[in-house]
Amino acid sequence: MKKILHRRSVRTVACAVLVGASLAACSSTDSGGDSSLLEQLQEEGAVTVGFAGEAPYSFEQNGQLTGATVALHREIFGNLGIETVEGVNADFGALIPGLQANRFDVVSAGMSILPERCEQASFSDPEFNYTTALMVPTGNPMNLTDMQSVAGSGARLATMTGAIESDYAESLNIESMQVATPQDGMDAVTSGRADVFALTGISLNWMKNNNPDAPVDVTESFVAVIDGVPQVGAGGTVFRTDDQELLDAYNTELEKITSDPEKYLSIVGEFGFTEEELPDPELTTEDLCAGNI
Repeated sequence: MKKILHRRSVRTVACAVLVGASLAACSSTDSGGDSSLLEQLQEEGAVTVGFAGEAPYSFEQNGQLTGATVALHREIFGNLGIETVEGVNADFGALIPGLQANRFDVVSAGMSILPERCEQASFSDPEFNYTTALMVPTGNPMNLTDMQSVAGSGARLATMTGAIESDYAESLNIESMQVATPQDGMDAVTSGRADVFALTGISLNWMKNNNPDAPVDVTESFVAVIDGVPQVGAGGTVFRTDDQELLDAYNTELEKITSDPEKYLSIVGEFGFTEEELPDPELTTEDLCAGNI
């Protein structure tokens, strides 16, 4: 196993490589200095991202970090002079706390831009629009179609800790089994411990397509409706609130990609993303953080 260490001019970093050259468990502490995080990363040539193993956004495959958000990051950070993207795996609900604790530089997870999260960290412009779907046993025996049908059926629901679907369940007074990873959610359904697992449609379809023998189906994707309001979802990369220069530089490069559908799909298309996931230019992070959507 090859161990890779990077020189840190103003940060003290301890890294233990987990798998391959692109996955590292790192903790970092700011030791002072006048340079910004952007300048530090450019000097070091590497950025460390936190990810939660949710395919096809960001996950480990054959010992390497991959996924749609990772592909975006390799393109964007590469354009900023930061050639290497390394990863730290964490439970989804631990990503923002890990970012705040300097375990990584940004969060790469296609995380929903929500007001309560915006109070803790800063989000990039939207990178993906997405909808929710349900993973159910083959044949969908309870005929589940959306969150309201789950609420009305008494089905045992599994949701991922920290994911937006957990918030939907809470808003609809649905008791949900919390799981740490998408695989745990699928396992809950296949083992009979849960009747349904709610997550983004693109994630559930990726899991089904890559586990063709699993006795599950995935429903049609839908826009969740809470208190009569459609929950239009969008995800982005997460930054610490004091890393504004890095965020601004990132958004400048991101806009060049999301404004060009052909370029966007050339980066994320191999992970199952289509123009339906291309963010609506009128759907802004400012509005999402304010809860105006």
